[in-house]
Amino acid sequence: MVFKKLLGALGVGGPSVDTVLQPGPALPGGPLSGEVRLRGGGSDVTVDRISLLLVARVEREGQEEEDEGTVVLERFTVGGGFRLAEEADHTVPFTVTLPWETPITELHGQHLGPVLGIRTELEIAGARDKGDLDALAVGPLPAQEAILEAFGQLGYAFRSADLELGHIRGTGQQLPCYQEIEIVPPAGHAHAVNEIEVTFIAAPGGLEVVIEADKRAGLFSEGHDTVHRFTASHHAAPQTDWNAQVDAWLKEVIAGHEGHAVPPSYGDEHGGGHRSGPGAGAVVAGVAAGVAVGVVGGMVAAEVVDEIGDAFEGEEAEESEDEG
Repeated sequence: MVFKKLLGALGVGGPSVDTVLQPGPALPGGPLSGEVRLRGGGSDVTVDRISLLLVARVEREGQEEEDEGTVVLERFTVGGGFRLAEEADHTVPFTVTLPWETPITELHGQHLGPVLGIRTELEIAGARDKGDLDALAVGPLPAQEAILEAFGQLGYAFRSADLELGHIRGTGQQLPCYQEIEIVPPAGHAHAVNEIEVTFIAAPGGLEVVIEADKRAGLFSEGHDTVHRFTASHHAAPQTDWNAQVDAWLKEVIAGHEGHAVPPSYGDEHGGGHRSGPGAGAVVAGVAAGVAVGVVGGMVAAEVVDEIGDAFEGEEAEESEDEG
């Protein structure tokens, strides 16, 4: 990446910034390393603070319409308090720890749909401006990957994944949004369930696995959603028979047992509803356990990267117009 971002709030001739992330996907709760590369502008300046913002594109469904926006999931201070000379180069290496609840953006190297980025922000002489923006790839934790592969082994297929603004009541969720991974059942369960939505709430001690089933209407019953919460240990992942475990969870969810039910109230503190449709622009893929997710929606990895950049750049353009 080149020094393409001139900090607008700092005026023409101000410094430029380029943030380079370590190659490869990061993990939820794991380290993210890289370096911020600065190049001085037409005069000496004092850099008061360098911040990295973990940002995400999220969806929020209102009563009548659905909209998308960018939210900040975490803010890291990685440097500051130094003099940047005219036209001088300065590099600030960093290592930060991502939140445990950071959404998964890829599985077996294929993009799942959610859009995350690292935005660099500089403070100079009281002025603060957005600098470089880089797409962030996040892979699953071992337990998350094992659970998703178990769904594949049981005949379920991936449909989409998106991020919803709001909180799931009854869980330990800390971030302002949660991820829904939507999968469709095999023929043997299609008569009972339209779709399954899986949400992981990760923490240092393990995973909360929230499973919602959209149950079909029967001859003497109406269709309805059932929501159940289960737990999984990070340490037990290699020893667990995940096919048997996930199968037991699904049997309980489909049967509609009340013992582990979570109140089906998603959305924000103001009572926003829970969305159960596929994410806008999500890649439709089929999941086969143990092999890479096969993209069948017509989007390849390079195009997904372009979509990520376009999504955030579009947001920045809108914000610039609002500020103007």
